[in-house]
Amino acid sequence: MALVTNRLLCITNSRAYLKASLYPLSNGAPPEEARSRSYRRPGVPPENIPPWKRINLNFAKGVEGVKKHFGLLKKEMLGRFEGPEGRPLKEHILEQTRVIWEFRGPESLAQWVASSDREIGGKSEAYMKMGRNNLTALLYGNLCTEVPRDGETRYSGYCSLRSKQLLGAFDRKKHHDWSNFNSLYLRIRGDGRPWMINIAAETYFSHQKDDMYNYFLFTRGGPYWQDVKIPFSKFFLSSRGRIQDSQHPLWLDKINTIGFTLGDKADGPFQLEIDFIAVCNDRAHTEEFAYEQYKRNPEV
Repeated sequence: MALVTNRLLCITNSRAYLKASLYPLSNGAPPEEARSRSYRRPGVPPENIPPWKRINLNFAKGVEGVKKHFGLLKKEMLGRFEGPEGRPLKEHILEQTRVIWEFRGPESLAQWVASSDREIGGKSEAYMKMGRNNLTALLYGNLCTEVPRDGETRYSGYCSLRSKQLLGAFDRKKHHDWSNFNSLYLRIRGDGRPWMINIAAETYFSHQKDDMYNYFLFTRGGPYWQDVKIPFSKFFLSSRGRIQDSQHPLWLDKINTIGFTLGDKADGPFQLEIDFIAVCNDRAHTEEFAYEQYKRNPEV
């Protein structure tokens, strides 16, 4: 009996050693398992919470969710008989400007998420609230470029605002279709700081999940409002903050989110007031794409 037990222990130890040698960077776990785990910063204790304790078994909340999703499904099905996105076809074709987000009450803030480098141990702060008369949204806070002392982070100092993913019935992912428009139209009032506009579109492959389309937003500062019109052809492709060599136009029929990022390395308070975010069709703009597209195998 002892011989059998020793043989089993030897086999178990050899398998563990083999997995550790095959996957040294993931603590013996296969790469797909290591990628599925959530990232944990150094010094943060792991969450030893069983999966069944994370489920909220609330019957009343479940009934409300069923009513909500079946109501959304009914609205989607009936909207298909009226036209694209539940509007008449004539209105959809002749539309020149469409307001996507406007801030006319506290409920409009629920569509946005403000974040900062505090999530990675930084000291920047970003908040969002309604402006005067509850007619605008005010993004404000304090930017701090002090790097957290965790032995891993090398850069810090950013604040951002991002819209939430559009969801349909039963939490199906939906997209904004801006294919009938060629420009982004904003009405803002800033403090003179430069911002970065980030647009995320749907991708085919999982390794493209960090792809973003970016362009610069320069605020003038002062008490006056600023109307900004940026053609979609000016947005360039980046991934994890790095501009890509291979550039492609933005897919306007698969827009997921839009966001604003501040990272000008200037410590101090900031604020950005937004009236509305819209898209428009500028007939005077005929450019398809502003950047060179290289052929990997050029024709002779």
